[in-house]
Amino acid sequence: MVVVAIDGPSAAGKSTVAKGVAKRIGYVYVDTGAMYRCVTLFALENNVDCRKDEEVVKLLPNIQIELCVDGRVLLNGKDVTLDIRKQEVVANVSFVAANKGVRLFLVDLQRKMADDKSIVMDGRDIGTYVFPNADVKIFQVADVKERAKRRYKENLLKGIECTLEFVEQDLQRRDYIDSHREFAPLTKADDAIEVDTSFMTIEESIEEIIRIIKNKLGDNKDE
Repeated sequence: MVVVAIDGPSAAGKSTVAKGVAKRIGYVYVDTGAMYRCVTLFALENNVDCRKDEEVVKLLPNIQIELCVDGRVLLNGKDVTLDIRKQEVVANVSFVAANKGVRLFLVDLQRKMADDKSIVMDGRDIGTYVFPNADVKIFQVADVKERAKRRYKENLLKGIECTLEFVEQDLQRRDYIDSHREFAPLTKADDAIEVDTSFMTIEESIEEIIRIIKNKLGDNKDE
């Protein structure tokens, strides 16, 4: 089985590109960000402060996450695809993602997903921690202002109210938290190939990463 790891900061277009790459090459796409947002949403729904690590960890036995082929995200059987993108969840997810107990819980689930199928997985620490021996490692970046514009437009299309200023400030805050957390911080793996998508279209980004995968794997892409 082949593992393609795509890491990078929030709103760099990782999920959209990873999803497109997986579809084009026939792999399964695993959205790790959605998994962390599910835990965050569950904590908020249960009035648990996301900064209190031990309290959040206590909730984990009561959480079941399912990533559907059609892109829907289910939390304990409920469709939360839109709920996990709301501002309150976005504002708290970095605290949950920095929680070592949560990361260990979700990383175990993520690794099991690659037991019997080739996958494309995106996140912050896929190539450095979740799958340090991934077959292909990509570090996808983009200018923060471009990332903010993308996330802002994405939110508006989904009916999520926000301001461009809020989005940019939140991305800067999340970048700092993600790259400075003690356990499995956001960082580029030594053997990862950096792809700057600041001025690339989605299609151009997908094509570039598929090109890298083909060059890396040669004729073994489908094995």
